[in-house]
Amino acid sequence: MEFSNLPTSAAASTTRLRVAQGLVLLFHLTGFVGLAFSQDKAFYLKYTPLTLLLTAVLLGAFQAERNWAFWLFVGQTFLLGFTAEFVGVHTGLVFGSYTYGATLGPKYVEVPWLIGLNWVVLTYCAGVLASYLPAGAFLRALVGAALMVGFDLCLEQVAARYDFWQWTGHIIPLRNFRDWFLLSFVLQLLFARSFFSKRNPLVPLVYLTQLLFFFVLSLLNP
Repeated sequence: MEFSNLPTSAAASTTRLRVAQGLVLLFHLTGFVGLAFSQDKAFYLKYTPLTLLLTAVLLGAFQAERNWAFWLFVGQTFLLGFTAEFVGVHTGLVFGSYTYGATLGPKYVEVPWLIGLNWVVLTYCAGVLASYLPAGAFLRALVGAALMVGFDLCLEQVAARYDFWQWTGHIIPLRNFRDWFLLSFVLQLLFARSFFSKRNPLVPLVYLTQLLFFFVLSLLNP
């Protein structure tokens, strides 16, 4: 047996992790092939909300300590992210002038509900990765914010094409990345100062898979 020298609990944990990693890869590989090569891209785009929800559930399942501090972080990040998007969509004061399309699912006040969850997932993944650095909270927050902006740089290249959102004038403003960094930095400080376990074995694969998903799509469809 592959895990014969491991305790039963360790073998079971390894198996669960492998299954979860396989599901993450399956979600994104299926979506990638559909968006890159299918003539009916709308069929695959309608599953975007489900993919985000399932990814969030899997990440939560591998969070070792889901105490009150963890759920407080989730709630605060969701509200801060959603509020920033509300201000951005309705005033243009944050990120720039843009509107959301249909891909991210149902909206409230013109902002998809799932965008708040997206901020939670991205903040969490970048925060966990940055937490491995032997540095203080401030430096880890800077690195986490940089990881989040790097992800946005890849996502922005395909967002309009797949109707995630549309920029006024079809030009991505530089202030979008500035504001992304500032908000990401605040959220990363919140993450760093929250008292829950900052280790999750599924995070590296989720972040890298999503980053490559959008990066490679942008290369195939410049």
